[in-house]
Amino acid sequence: MRQRQASQGTLRAREFEAFVAGAAGRLLHAATLLTAESPDDNPRARRLLTLALAHTYACWDRLRGEDPYDRARQYLALRFAHGAWRRHGLLLGGRTHPSSPLSELAPQERLIVVLRLYEGVAEEQTAALLGLPPERVRTICDRATATLLHPPRGPAPAVVGAKVAAS
Repeated sequence: MRQRQASQGTLRAREFEAFVAGAAGRLLHAATLLTAESPDDNPRARRLLTLALAHTYACWDRLRGEDPYDRARQYLALRFAHGAWRRHGLLLGGRTHPSSPLSELAPQERLIVVLRLYEGVAEEQTAALLGLPPERVRTICDRATATLLHPPRGPAPAVVGAKVAAS
């Protein structure tokens, strides 16, 4: 009996290691986009990834045909949303890295953009995961995409020392 449990544990560990080898890079990139940190300096993203992988490993035996990547991605997204809510009271504002491509977006916008556009999750699934109506998810995604495509402009730079030519 012990030998069978040991071999099942070894098999479970090997399966999980194979999953991590294949999925950790993409999950880390998604977490880095969510936290809007620099890819070289992303401690919050690495923490999110570690928590998502630990959760996935803890429920590995109960997956039974369910995609472990989906489970890890869902946990990653929910953990990010919960952390942003707890830190800021809303899914607004947050500490971002200025060179991050998604740093202009609020956490909720980043979450929806990453799930919808980077991960390719359907609008209805994203809405169900976040507890929002699909129309709201569509609106937030459209607004965030518009912000990314046409970033807000700052004040026009002042022209110093320019001489006006007399006609």
